[in-house]
Amino acid sequence: MKRLLCGTGIALLLGVTMGAAHADTSGKRIALSNNYAGNSWRQAMLQSWAQAAKTAISEHQLAAADTFTTPDKEVTTQAAQVQNLILQGYDAIAIDAASPDALNGAVKAACDAHIVVVSFDGIVTAPCAYRIVVDYKKMGEEQVNYLATRFPKGGNLLEIRGLAGTSIDNVIHEGIVAGVAAHPQFKIVGSVEGDWDEATAQKAVASVLSSLPPVVGVVDQGGDGYGAAQAFAAAGRPEPVIIMGNRQDELAWWKQQHDKNGYTTWSATIAPGISSLALWVTQQVLDGKTVPHDLTVPYLQITQADLDQALKTAPVGGVANITYTQQDAIKAIEANSKK
Repeated sequence: MKRLLCGTGIALLLGVTMGAAHADTSGKRIALSNNYAGNSWRQAMLQSWAQAAKTAISEHQLAAADTFTTPDKEVTTQAAQVQNLILQGYDAIAIDAASPDALNGAVKAACDAHIVVVSFDGIVTAPCAYRIVVDYKKMGEEQVNYLATRFPKGGNLLEIRGLAGTSIDNVIHEGIVAGVAAHPQFKIVGSVEGDWDEATAQKAVASVLSSLPPVVGVVDQGGDGYGAAQAFAAAGRPEPVIIMGNRQDELAWWKQQHDKNGYTTWSATIAPGISSLALWVTQQVLDGKTVPHDLTVPYLQITQADLDQALKTAPVGGVANITYTQQDAIKAIEANSKK
């Protein structure tokens, strides 16, 4: 597994100074507002948050880091949840948002109440909020770049979209479109909504396969690769090169196919542990540190050479992951401050 390391040796030395407390955060309370928990990535994200929260509380860096997940995927439900968290008097809210802009009213209300808001994964555009993301557009482009190395003459592609209305879905799609524009030998001949979920993706792909011409590749957003593979197999269609999203079931299928017939692909997504980074970045803001409002961190990619090691660490039914520490957050802040 490959990820770009934030900072340099100098940044590591600076991190010692940056880690010194400017204010006592031991009594501070953070809430996680999460709009969706219906796939393995979100479950791993919540587990990473819980792990980081346990460490922060045991080390007296925070008093609480509670988790709140909405019962549906509706923006209005999450907006009401944020309003409730304001009333509960939390010092900060970390948010994986259902929409980049539809929650801005609730976010502004939190900021006006002097509550720190840090969005991650699904970000918000409210100027007062902090945003932690990977370069989703580049990740989308890299899918097509990889397929261009496999199919220099191009071919037809099927696109599986993510959760409609989220910033992630929009930006990855923009990257895929940009990748196709850079490699016009490819053509997207079908698009379905997979919601980053295996079963949903399998059903959606199965519904369109009979109307599609031969497909050489599937570009997607994560959590949908294995479902797509199952749909192609059930339809008796040849296996295309399906871009994967670091889920254990995808990686296991990939290895099985590689051992059987040499099947090779590429996998990438944001690490679910981005939630742990968001927790520590939030703690650093509460600690009085100067933090850029926009932080970019590397996405986690897996190549054929990385596959066996990734499978050793990805839990069955889970996803390959990185859990970040306070020092990782300090280094990420330092690296982004230099941009």
